[in-house]
Amino acid sequence: MARAAATKSPTSGKPDVWFAAGVRTPFAKAGGPLAANDALDLSIPVVKAMLTKGGRPDLMNWGAVIPNLTMSNLAREALIAAGGDPTIPASSTIMACSTSMMGAFQAGGMLDDAAGRSLALVGGAEAMSRIQIGLSPGLSDDLRAFMEARDLAGRWAALRGTRARDVRLFIPQIKNRATGKSMGEHTEDMAKGWEISRVEQDELALASHQKAAAGWAAGFFDDLVLRLEETGRDTLVRADSSMEALAGLKPAFDRTSGQGTLTAGNSSPLTDGAAAMWVATAEGLKRLPAEVPRVRLVDYIANAIDLFNEYLLMAPAYAIPRLLARNGLTYGDVALWELHEAFTAQVASHIKAIQDPAFLKDKAGVTAKLGKFPMDRLNPNGGSTALGHPFGATGARILSQAVKELAALPSGSHAIVSICADGGQGTVALLRNA
Repeated sequence: MARAAATKSPTSGKPDVWFAAGVRTPFAKAGGPLAANDALDLSIPVVKAMLTKGGRPDLMNWGAVIPNLTMSNLAREALIAAGGDPTIPASSTIMACSTSMMGAFQAGGMLDDAAGRSLALVGGAEAMSRIQIGLSPGLSDDLRAFMEARDLAGRWAALRGTRARDVRLFIPQIKNRATGKSMGEHTEDMAKGWEISRVEQDELALASHQKAAAGWAAGFFDDLVLRLEETGRDTLVRADSSMEALAGLKPAFDRTSGQGTLTAGNSSPLTDGAAAMWVATAEGLKRLPAEVPRVRLVDYIANAIDLFNEYLLMAPAYAIPRLLARNGLTYGDVALWELHEAFTAQVASHIKAIQDPAFLKDKAGVTAKLGKFPMDRLNPNGGSTALGHPFGATGARILSQAVKELAALPSGSHAIVSICADGGQGTVALLRNA
């Protein structure tokens, strides 16, 4: 494994940023073997394992997308509960599915050897089995007034004005607030617009399961995944999946038009899990064991598109060609592609878009000739469709996986890691092996 030289970015004068692989829990389907854990429960063993391996970081960034009303800063709670040094500053980030990838970018921007910040612990968690139900704002106001009242008359007055329409519960849903449509509904629109067939989606889903199963069989995940309770490996990977089995599944989001193509088989499942990684300068890497894989962050983009005039999950398709063009690279120059599979229709749409001359020129604003996308380099050990997708954990999972994969390739090899996020946002990283 190549050693990191103490270099600085030529543009900023700040130290180069390196990503090092971390560990995660197994990923399990919501309602499955990890269902008794909330986001903090899932985070604690991962943070403990990271602290044991890497010692004291200079800062920590953690995140979860679904809110928990018992805490406002999951990062701080996880650090303290895991027995970390309480003098380590810890902050939380939320950016839908890009949460812990955005956290990695933010941590990288804070690193400064001269200021004593050379190593950051980054990650996130999601407990889809333990989504907390809340009260409507109106009922919350009335109940708060009831609890604060000093006498029975005040309590009666607080409840007397309660409106019937406020007596309801709020259950967080996986839909965009501004559009009112779910991620699956938005992706159905994308699949139809980009003419992505059901067969194409199922082929990508099957490949994801086959690669993930092969990765587990080959031991690729052994040092990336902790045993949690009685679960030692991802529970969602189907080694026996087939095109016939996938074809038999009914549409999950468009059930009435007769043209729905997204199913439970070609969409990422609701998942419980937590994941972590390291973000460091070359100096910070010296504090990690030599066997921990590490690669350099060359460049990144966190971008957003107009969600009212573009398909909701298309942001990475704008970012990928821009990132490569400004670094003088083509698709063929990238040895590894780790694209988050929220839905295989979304992956197929991105790949189709970034090879479309009109999209590149008129939307992404890229005129460079980038070539043909190398499908044989996509998600070599499976993606979110097979492994699972705990929103806050996916960024650290996909980056740690990419770091390990890229570190095993020849020196100078590049990787693209991409995640789409609700709200018309996305994050894309360009990595290089030394």
